[in-house]
Amino acid sequence: MTIKIDEKIVGYEVVKANEKVQPAAAPEPKFVEMHEKVKRPELLVGSTYKIKTPNSEHAFYITINDIILNQGSEHEQRRPFEIFINSKNMEHYQWIAALTLIISAVFRKGGDCTFLVEELKSVFDPKGGYFKQGGQWMPSLVAEIGDVLERHLKFIGLMDSGLDEHQQRFIAQKKAEFEQLAAAKQAAANCDDSTEKYPAGAQLCSKCHTQAAVQMDGCLTCLACGDSKCG
Repeated sequence: MTIKIDEKIVGYEVVKANEKVQPAAAPEPKFVEMHEKVKRPELLVGSTYKIKTPNSEHAFYITINDIILNQGSEHEQRRPFEIFINSKNMEHYQWIAALTLIISAVFRKGGDCTFLVEELKSVFDPKGGYFKQGGQWMPSLVAEIGDVLERHLKFIGLMDSGLDEHQQRFIAQKKAEFEQLAAAKQAAANCDDSTEKYPAGAQLCSKCHTQAAVQMDGCLTCLACGDSKCG
């Protein structure tokens, strides 16, 4: 076998007959992190979420596409790469188009993008907010976009649920107890679009702004976040 040497030879060493030549170590795989120079691949994994507000006749569809970094290795990671928001409602087209460009730019910049959730959810509409399906209070359409982003970041593992194992068990226990007590009183829902997650008559929780606070053991307890007036 002939091997062509393109570089100038500056030194050499004769290998003795009883010595074994050690093969060159294979280069370690390069670990890729998200940054603005990462090129968009031909295939991205996407998730689409539907938003239907009582203030708009048409629904909004939010699509978040993710890039898979270091695929097939122990460092495999799914990161958001771009976001699109579509609707037949053209009233908000201008600022929604600008918002998608800015959020997508933050995604591609790399680093921690979870701060976007709190920034978006803190936006209030001067015309007033609304309750989304499930009883959660939304101060604005932008805040609900932030809520969708939060759900997606939790889905891909960039954010945790915010509740530890003890709190999750507590909520599940209280919810089961309340459902048992109220089973005989609850009537079948007569609304075609009813998808309430929490019992009818639940109050608005001052902590998580979800209409999920019920009277349990003499205390107002939230079935969404576990907040209780009795501590």
